[in-house]
Amino acid sequence: MREISLGMLLLLFFCGWNFRAQSATPEKDQPSGLTINFLAHAGQVSLNGYPVNTSLYQANALSENFQFPEMAQKQPFFGWIVNSSQNNTLQTAYQVLVASSLENIRNDLGDCWDSGKTITDQSVNIIYSGKILKAGSAYFWKVKTWDNHGAASPFSIVSQFKTAAILVDYATARYPLQKQDISPLTIKTISPALSFIDFGKAAFGRIRLTLMGKAEHDTILIHLGEAQKAGRINRNPGGTIRYSVYKLVLLRGWNTYTIVISKDKRNTGPQAILMPDYIGEITPFRYCELEGYEGTLGETQIVQETVFYPFDETDSYFSSSDTVLNQVWELCKYSIKATSFTGVYVDGDRERIPYEADAYINQLGHYGVAREYSMARYSQEYLIRRPTWPIEWILQSVLMAWNDYLYTGNKLSLEHFYTDLKAKTLLSLADNSGFISTRTGKVTPEVLKSIHFNGTLKDIVDWPQTGILGLGKNEPGETDGFVFQNVNSVVNAYHFRALELMGKIALVLGESVDEKLFVAQAQKLKTSFNEKLLDKKRGVYLDGIGTDHASLHGNMFPLAFGLSPEKHTEKISQFVQSRGMACSVYGSQFLLDAVYDSNNADYGLALLTSTSDRSWYNMIRVGSTISLEAWDNKYKPNQDWNHAWGAVPANIIPRKLMGIEPLEPGFRKIRIKPQPASLEHAEIKYPTIRGDVFVSFQNKPNQSFKLNITIPANTTSDVYLPFWSKSQKVTQNGSAVSFRKTGNYVVVEGIGSGSNVFEVTK
Repeated sequence: MREISLGMLLLLFFCGWNFRAQSATPEKDQPSGLTINFLAHAGQVSLNGYPVNTSLYQANALSENFQFPEMAQKQPFFGWIVNSSQNNTLQTAYQVLVASSLENIRNDLGDCWDSGKTITDQSVNIIYSGKILKAGSAYFWKVKTWDNHGAASPFSIVSQFKTAAILVDYATARYPLQKQDISPLTIKTISPALSFIDFGKAAFGRIRLTLMGKAEHDTILIHLGEAQKAGRINRNPGGTIRYSVYKLVLLRGWNTYTIVISKDKRNTGPQAILMPDYIGEITPFRYCELEGYEGTLGETQIVQETVFYPFDETDSYFSSSDTVLNQVWELCKYSIKATSFTGVYVDGDRERIPYEADAYINQLGHYGVAREYSMARYSQEYLIRRPTWPIEWILQSVLMAWNDYLYTGNKLSLEHFYTDLKAKTLLSLADNSGFISTRTGKVTPEVLKSIHFNGTLKDIVDWPQTGILGLGKNEPGETDGFVFQNVNSVVNAYHFRALELMGKIALVLGESVDEKLFVAQAQKLKTSFNEKLLDKKRGVYLDGIGTDHASLHGNMFPLAFGLSPEKHTEKISQFVQSRGMACSVYGSQFLLDAVYDSNNADYGLALLTSTSDRSWYNMIRVGSTISLEAWDNKYKPNQDWNHAWGAVPANIIPRKLMGIEPLEPGFRKIRIKPQPASLEHAEIKYPTIRGDVFVSFQNKPNQSFKLNITIPANTTSDVYLPFWSKSQKVTQNGSAVSFRKTGNYVVVEGIGSGSNVFEVTK
């Protein structure tokens, strides 16, 4: 063990105290929200999952099992939030200082990098351009900005980061997993030797108990479970809903015990994401029963030791006049936090394996509830090299890569994985009409190698399907009777979207030849798709070439991905609405995208607030506090109760109902297009990489609509308001404002940062 003198300890203590004191209170208009490689708390040190008061530069001198983020990238990238008390503020310049010591950074000495006053409005994704960073070293940085009002900010608080032992050209930084102790919500005595404990919410973790042993070898049983029945833990919940029991032999006197969770063969297999040693094995549970313990129990004696990827609950909020919608939001927001327990997006507890479809929905949901981008990027990149079997899932890698760029404005991942992403479009499977298929002999070993897959590609459409994983032959599954053909509409709708986005990626990266190729191929497929799969008489898309069956899936995916001609959109939308929620919780992502993108807000709100057995409210009603894998046990008998792909409203509410989406990468420009339907009022705080967006409205349909928005400095927005009639009045901050009309909206363009109030009256 390394010895430390008293003098060194005192020095470390006072340096740490002074560092934290300097970091405590931001000054007016000081840059805030500093990030390095997307991490806002790169200097946070943890001990076995719990954040501690030790700074990075102190941690090297202490012998503890510390965890902290490490920057493995030779040239990391910086970002910050520009702050201003004035509206319409844009950054005009910045100065970044990076120092090798706390003393230097406090003295405004960037001995590693002093960018000088750099004229630019860029406040995110600033590439380090100083001296070569040393491996395994702590660094300090801060930034100041200038704006278009002629104001110079103070320097930001000082932020820390540590480099990894080996530095490479590109690597995604990650946080270590974090723990949080939760006290019981209620403790109920069932009998003198039986207590029922409810922690209020299910979480992944383990139980810690402080108990009195009265005699040597007293033995008690600890029951843990996700579901309850008649005021007790359901010990036979079915499916993959968790229940477990552990025996504990008590020592005499007061002692604190941690219950070691038994490993599950399936979710600790070769493909599963394993828990790190500093966390240990965990299980999802909400309830605990102590059987055989006759002592009194206080809430401090029983702890639910939860595990998650660092998450700030204050990053977002949502509230509306609809109480069901509010409950759905809280369920889905919490689901994003609770299911982050491996640090990679996984399918749930049954397998703990990353799948593209889960990750796609998880990614958008995470963006909707937290200012956090590292877990999404790492998961997406993990799946590029470890894809799963459905052909649609392969194509989703391109969609995730584009989302990553659109929400962060950072193209480093696109550059690093560009060749892989091109292969993931599956363009090599296309026929002369532009259609792709897994059944026409084009899936060669070379194709599989290019996408890093060693197996058999299959169409999936939706999940589960009849007769697969828990469903018998008489149970219909979630594909709405989709008729599989050699050329299928769903697969090719995905292929079109991947081609379209790959063209945009190529443009971003300056790959002009590829851009033209992907744009042309997308247009060819769109033409063929509408010629051969659109039944113009019925106004519906068919499931594939060779069948006249039309399903919800065969229509919602083309609608969501922009394939349908404008003159046919209304009929296709009507058909989609006629099918109801005839899809899985996964499929609901694309159903709701299609519904809101077709401006059918009434139907969208009806789906979000439904109380049928195929609804998010049903997940709450059956007793879960994390979104389910399926709408109900009867639709997937082997389902689990902790699947983030069931948390679709975490992104649909901010993106579509409240209408907040990036128009330009990294939220440089924001679209605010609320679709309130009959909601009387709603408000949201939505985190972006450039700062928080606040939107609220008061709505009297066809009478008046009042919209309050606040957007961060260094951004602009286009604001969409309802169009009812030519005689309506539109004002901004009480004064008439010019606008353009598009469909059932009027658009006020180029709104600057700060707060604005828009009103529409007849």
